[in-house]
Amino acid sequence: MNTLFIAILVVYVIMGTVIAYASRRMNIKTTKDYIIAGGRVGSIVSFGTYAATTYSAFMMIGLVGLTYATGVGALGFELLYLLVTVILLSTIGYKIWELSRMNGWMTPSQMLSDLYSSRYLGMLSAFLYLFVMVPYTAAQIQGLTIIFNYAGLDPAVGTIISATITYTWIFIAGMWSIATTDLYQAILMLAGGLLFIAQLTLPGAVFNIDPAKALISSGEKGFLGITSFWSPQVFLAYTIPWIFFAVTNPQVVIRLFIHRDEKTYKRGVSLFAFYGLLYTLIVVLAGLLARGFAENGLIPQNLRRDEVTIYLLNLFNPSIGSLIAVSIVAAAVSTANSIIHAVASSIYREMRSHGDKGSLVILNLTSLVLIALSSLLAYARITYIVDLSVMSSVYLLPLAPLTILGIYLNKYIGKYTRTAAIASIVVGVSIAGVSTIVNGGSRAFTSIYMGIPISLWVLLVSTAILLIGLLIDAYTRV
Repeated sequence: MNTLFIAILVVYVIMGTVIAYASRRMNIKTTKDYIIAGGRVGSIVSFGTYAATTYSAFMMIGLVGLTYATGVGALGFELLYLLVTVILLSTIGYKIWELSRMNGWMTPSQMLSDLYSSRYLGMLSAFLYLFVMVPYTAAQIQGLTIIFNYAGLDPAVGTIISATITYTWIFIAGMWSIATTDLYQAILMLAGGLLFIAQLTLPGAVFNIDPAKALISSGEKGFLGITSFWSPQVFLAYTIPWIFFAVTNPQVVIRLFIHRDEKTYKRGVSLFAFYGLLYTLIVVLAGLLARGFAENGLIPQNLRRDEVTIYLLNLFNPSIGSLIAVSIVAAAVSTANSIIHAVASSIYREMRSHGDKGSLVILNLTSLVLIALSSLLAYARITYIVDLSVMSSVYLLPLAPLTILGIYLNKYIGKYTRTAAIASIVVGVSIAGVSTIVNGGSRAFTSIYMGIPISLWVLLVSTAILLIGLLIDAYTRV
């Protein structure tokens, strides 16, 4: 067992718990305080919680491996996501924040319900979050077993540790404790990434090779160009679900409601853009260096994507490897508790039209049930979880046109648009579901029909159905 990892993990948990308890001074009295921190969060904390929630363990494990396996095309995929996200946050995101102040929105499902004047739409979106995001959270917890295996811990122990940290940092003060610990974890994540790249680039730290030579080797094998993996269809399949992430995923949409004022919102977006660019460049550079090391015979050339980072960590000094491993734990935990909080809040809000201090017990119990369910699914290691987590953003894609058109065309919404809104979710999710059943997992994610990736089909069909409803409403109104 890696005792250094355990020691660093304990310090990480203690410090995070102290930060979470310190956030209780913000005076949590109502469900609004608990769910969105009363809309009183400053720019530094809001940026930190958005960054930590957005960038999960996918970066240091998934994107490093994807770059190692497929080359610099992974950088284009991730940078396009960041660019569109910043654009969305600067336009529709800001409009959502303004309207949330006027309408008192606390959850994404409440926002959709209000925009379309449809209680059924709010309930359907909350159910969709439950269907998609709880298995996704389970996959996050299950993915942490990779890190805990590095430390020599039993998967069951790792699942219990992950679930306990996740729930504790929600329970203490809701969004306040989540947001403040997210800032702490965002700092850990960036520090871990910088330490990781330092180990790979300092000659003699791990490998006696000039990092420039490693990059040249990657280039000679075509990994600094567009490899065969990144066909136009595959690139679209990867990018379409992610570029709408900011308006479809409940854990990030809910963060549009927490900012204290306009200045706070805009500064938070700017800080996130800088953080996202730096973190992305670090992670992709690590993947390209890993490919260069492989081409020079220093590590295997056929590692599975999710094995690359862990393989490298095992070559590092144990103390440094353990620090980086704990930073990856922080990335997964910050995403997991944000998802659970957003989903639990949406379910709670759709079941109750009002709240008081006593109702926080119900909200906490909802979070506990969701974490227990996620942990059981993670421990069972059901393949369906992995399939659904890969497809999660595709299943949520119908919410993109619903949100964007609902915000900008709200005054044109009538009974036909309300019906079309529900139909667009049902049909869009059905298309994604059929693809998952027929193709399974990652193949469902990248499957192509008539030259168009499944994600684009979901987006196009959902948008078309919604536009038909708007057109009928406009025609019957004349």
